[in-house]
Amino acid sequence: MKIRRIAATAVAAAVTAPVLFLSAAPAFAETKPTAGVSQAADSSIKDLELAVAAARVKYDAAKAEYSKVNSEVADLLENDNHPLSIVARKARQEANDAAAEKTAADVRLAAAEATLAAAEKALAELPADATEEQKAEAQQAVEAAKPAVDTAKTEAATAKATADAKETAAVAADKDLYDARLAASLRVQKAQRDVEAAKKALGQALVALEKAKSETPDDEACQVDKNIGMSLTGPQKITVGTSGIFTFRVTNKGKVPYGDVGGSAVSFHMSDKVGDNLKVSWSSVNSPKWQSIDIEKEEFFSSNAALPAGKSFDFKLKVDIDAKTPAGDGQLLAFGLSINKDFSGCGEAEEAVYANFRVVKPAKPGSGNDNGTNGGHNGNGTTGGSKGNGNASPQGGTSKTPLTNTATTSTTTGRLASTGAGPSTLPFALAGGAAVVLGAGAMVMVRRRKAGEGA
Repeated sequence: MKIRRIAATAVAAAVTAPVLFLSAAPAFAETKPTAGVSQAADSSIKDLELAVAAARVKYDAAKAEYSKVNSEVADLLENDNHPLSIVARKARQEANDAAAEKTAADVRLAAAEATLAAAEKALAELPADATEEQKAEAQQAVEAAKPAVDTAKTEAATAKATADAKETAAVAADKDLYDARLAASLRVQKAQRDVEAAKKALGQALVALEKAKSETPDDEACQVDKNIGMSLTGPQKITVGTSGIFTFRVTNKGKVPYGDVGGSAVSFHMSDKVGDNLKVSWSSVNSPKWQSIDIEKEEFFSSNAALPAGKSFDFKLKVDIDAKTPAGDGQLLAFGLSINKDFSGCGEAEEAVYANFRVVKPAKPGSGNDNGTNGGHNGNGTTGGSKGNGNASPQGGTSKTPLTNTATTSTTTGRLASTGAGPSTLPFALAGGAAVVLGAGAMVMVRRRKAGEGA
């Protein structure tokens, strides 16, 4: 998980180089780019935006060309009225007609030759005593058959030549149609490759632009606000299968009112056997319904109200302990944010506050021992074995009295001097790391409140 990776790095830095780590989070929060760096970044982003625009134009052009060529291929393949299809179909019909005429001419030639052969046979088979008149008649039949044969031969030769020419033309027309279809298909393939290449180039340009934007310092980043006061109180022990309710108080220690205050929170189990953060929800007098918080998604809570100078606002933070959670140490961290009264900017607390608690198993019935669960809360805000005070109500409020019960934690800030290298080192590390995770979360609060004011 992102927050755990940040925490692991931060813990190592806290243990090996305390002085460096102590200055890391404030330095990160307060660092602003120089004018030259900012201008160079803006110029680079503009160039990348132009590159994205150019890549998008090429991509759109490639898609248009692909659509055009694909339509041409479909027309060639499927449209019988395409000019080349008409020419090929007509040429084939003419070739077929010429071939039929050649066949007919060959039949007529064969008939004429058969007639001549019969006449010649009749002449040759005249008996010796045939009269001159019979001989003349037979010879006349032979002579009459010869011109028909000559005519039939001429017609057959002409029909053959015509059939051959028409077949050649039909083959050429078919080849023209085939070549056109092949060329169009190749154009489709090329157009498709061009679309893929343009799409890839556009994707690379977009990635480069987003990377540049993510690496460009944000001029709207929240400033460290030392006037944000915070306290976090709640149970020292929570029984598995129940919830613990904490009070996170944000105080305006400055001399001008805030337009809004809020923050975020994260809770986790110290055991490596627990792979995810513990579920945290929040509520307040202005938002009575419990709402979940996921710091990895940069979710936050907001008072949805101005906070005058010297006043405080309370949020309720509920940590749910799943029935399968093992016994062990748990911790809750809270981070404060402020919004200027004109919603023009935001501030973030210099440090986080955190509270340690113990996750315990339920007491065995009849044991006479509550297993130390007096400090644990169930879902309705009561402690295990005894009721908490009224400030443990889930709807939150603006009371200045911290949540109290038979066993409460006191507010602890993320200073290495007070944590040493024990279990509380991790929340201190998270105090710096979570500021990075939250990023521009408060800017969302600013924009939302601005939108609300203008509605």
